[in-house]
Amino acid sequence: MVPIVVVRSAPSTRPRDTADVRLELSRQGDYAVRAMLALATDGEARWRSVTSISAEMAIPARFLPRIMRVLSEAELVEARTGRSGGYRLTRPASEITLLDVLAAAEPGDEIPRCVLRGIPCGTDGRCAVHDTFDEARVAFRERLARTSLADLATSAPLALRRR
Repeated sequence: MVPIVVVRSAPSTRPRDTADVRLELSRQGDYAVRAMLALATDGEARWRSVTSISAEMAIPARFLPRIMRVLSEAELVEARTGRSGGYRLTRPASEITLLDVLAAAEPGDEIPRCVLRGIPCGTDGRCAVHDTFDEARVAFRERLARTSLADLATSAPLALRRR
């Protein structure tokens, strides 16, 4: 199981129906998505350096090699050393989903945690919100699995770009 959603209570001025719920990624997940979007917008054939991805997508250069190694180990990107080296996607952006990227980049948690107690629901049964949150988690993962990098790269301009 790949935990991707962190639910936190936070005061806000947003409408009441969303005021207390935030969806967040870890810093590693955030940077992985940004790096993959940079590669997706350039096509599969172009090799990109850490420096160019970092500058374009506002990712700290000191973190990016570690992120790229994680993505390479997941076989989402391939690396080439040397002057003309860098990184590129291993397959077309239309075949890589947002779930693929986040499953590689977000830390896994084999034991599902209770959203009320922060520990497994355990032998005493399910908590009051277990089924509702489980359904929401499944729906969220299904949506991520339906969204390809190509969808994201072509749907709107990337606000994180520094150009």
